[in-house]
Amino acid sequence: MPFRLERVAEEIRKVLSERLVRGLKDELPAFVTISHVEVSKDMSLAKVYYSLFGSDEKCAATEVVLAEQKPALRYEVGKKVRLRHTPDLVLIRDNSPERAARIQQLLSDSKKVDEGS
Repeated sequence: MPFRLERVAEEIRKVLSERLVRGLKDELPAFVTISHVEVSKDMSLAKVYYSLFGSDEKCAATEVVLAEQKPALRYEVGKKVRLRHTPDLVLIRDNSPERAARIQQLLSDSKKVDEGS
């Protein structure tokens, strides 16, 4: 990714993270972390990858709140990041922390089985 796109993506990540820390109109039931942002070459689209921490019910409710608040988040990006056109935001849940925990659990289980043999 070209350097300018990386800078814009990082700036969008910072703005969204700060906004989530300050709070949204509706409270988020689960803890949200913006893991990274990818910006298209023409800067018309920004894929925002986020992780959720909490129970399944709280995570599902948080996804609904984030989808409802997407216009407000886009407005915040447009206000803070100086671009000719504010990119559309595509919110994508990043399940890599859950996958990493599951892999770690499988590895530790297999190690226990090997030690028991």
